[in-house]
Amino acid sequence: MHIAPPSMPRDTSMRFLPVRDDSILVELADLAEALALFDALETNPVDGIREIIPAARTLLISFDPSVISNEALTDAVAALSGGERKAASGPLVEIPVRYDGEDLGEVAAILGVSVTEVIRMHGESEYVAAFTGFAPGFAYLSGGDPRLNVPRRKSPRTRVPAGAVGLAGEFSGIYPKTSPGGWQLIGRTPLAMFDIDRAPASLLQPGSRVRFRDMAADKAYEVSAPAKTATAPVAASYSNCAIEVLAVGLPVLFQDLGRAGQANQGISVSGAVDRSSFKAANRLVGNPVGTPALEISLGGFRFRMRGRGVIAVTGAFTPITIVTTFGRKLSVAHGEAIALDDGDIVSLGQPTAGMRSYLALRGGFDVTPVLGSAATDTLAQIGPAAPGAGAVIGIHPPVPGSTVAAPELPAFDMPDTVETVVLDVVMGPRTNWFTQSAVENFLSQEWSVTPQSSRVGIRLSGEALERQNHSELPSEATVRGALQVPASGQPVLFLADHPLTGGYPVIANVARHHLDLAGQIPVGAQIRFNAISAFAPRSILGKYP
Repeated sequence: MHIAPPSMPRDTSMRFLPVRDDSILVELADLAEALALFDALETNPVDGIREIIPAARTLLISFDPSVISNEALTDAVAALSGGERKAASGPLVEIPVRYDGEDLGEVAAILGVSVTEVIRMHGESEYVAAFTGFAPGFAYLSGGDPRLNVPRRKSPRTRVPAGAVGLAGEFSGIYPKTSPGGWQLIGRTPLAMFDIDRAPASLLQPGSRVRFRDMAADKAYEVSAPAKTATAPVAASYSNCAIEVLAVGLPVLFQDLGRAGQANQGISVSGAVDRSSFKAANRLVGNPVGTPALEISLGGFRFRMRGRGVIAVTGAFTPITIVTTFGRKLSVAHGEAIALDDGDIVSLGQPTAGMRSYLALRGGFDVTPVLGSAATDTLAQIGPAAPGAGAVIGIHPPVPGSTVAAPELPAFDMPDTVETVVLDVVMGPRTNWFTQSAVENFLSQEWSVTPQSSRVGIRLSGEALERQNHSELPSEATVRGALQVPASGQPVLFLADHPLTGGYPVIANVARHHLDLAGQIPVGAQIRFNAISAFAPRSILGKYP
């Protein structure tokens, strides 16, 4: 039995919920306790912690299991709990609002007050940006008038405009870009909440103090230009080495290992979906493993080599053909370095197995990073623009002394549409929100991969999972591989471009060793989940209801 450290200044309720062998979710009583613990961990860093993402009453802690064990981490975190939240000391940001939101009248009716009173309550409070999530630049603002605690809409809107100001539970928030959303909309601001050309890109950072100003009463505010979402990655011409894109099927995306450590701006890691194949492609051509490469979904990509170069294609098993300048047609091997001459035309066909191929060129593509990375995040709409037909992409000179590598076998067998893929999962963090029969169903049935799948997540179809807890889950952070279950009962397996936080319970998480495999499962395949770890939360000083 775990005994809480005697140094804890006061009792606190805390649970450690399993996520994966490199992540835990710490659940506390409320937002104040969650932020107090976050402050304590920031002030007293624990060796091995990689990143902490706070949310409404949880902290998602990612750590290096080779540095610190799960048990040692939970002991260290528990020893720091029970403190007080730091007073907000961030800059004051004034947000002009035109109070004409679609739900303003409904909010007034829910509260039993006039529209004028809602506007007054919202504008007289000083909010604090407690944490970020949902989308880059989206800050959850706490500290408003407690009477403004209203539920989310029963039916979320498919399109909420950028700048919309909304209420949900104890929070107020501003949508940084046009997106679906279920908050109660009370107004709109002209300010750009997220701009990649601004440093930092997010207008509101955790700790920022916020006051809303009624534009009807003060017309002194100017409208800001909308935020830019992408930077063109290609140059018009190159005198040395480059590729000329001749044809694309589905969008071809620049990818690297992503944007780690930017959760404070609401930005998730993103990056290559199948990281093992991405790294292998770079190793084969002698590049550092994080060098930008192209992620190609379902083939259909063709390009002409300008100058001489060396390529490698890994990941999904796609046929590769080369037509030389002399008209000779060659079929070349997958998973090995291939030398190209000036004028060679390379075509990647539809894969026979797998979903995503990775094309690396020796030296690496000359692509402009966005917020420190060449990764394209399709959900956040951050990253280099996708190259289309006619684009010319320059190639950097190779790293001095680097050499091409011997052919590599893939890290796993690429799945196809006629097989059932078995994915190992860790149960948690919200397994107990579902009935026992739903948990058994989740593990026993074969789930179909639907055409609605993308880099954001794999949408599954099967017998719906029934919840036993129908409460509204406060927003909490999620990881790549999370199996989130929305109201439909049909799970979504999050991939690289998943939202940083979510408001639906996660029944399980794909084990680390199967994350890349999950990213290669094609539409039409079947998935079965194998639990390698039972749901086993650890409670410290009390339990939640």
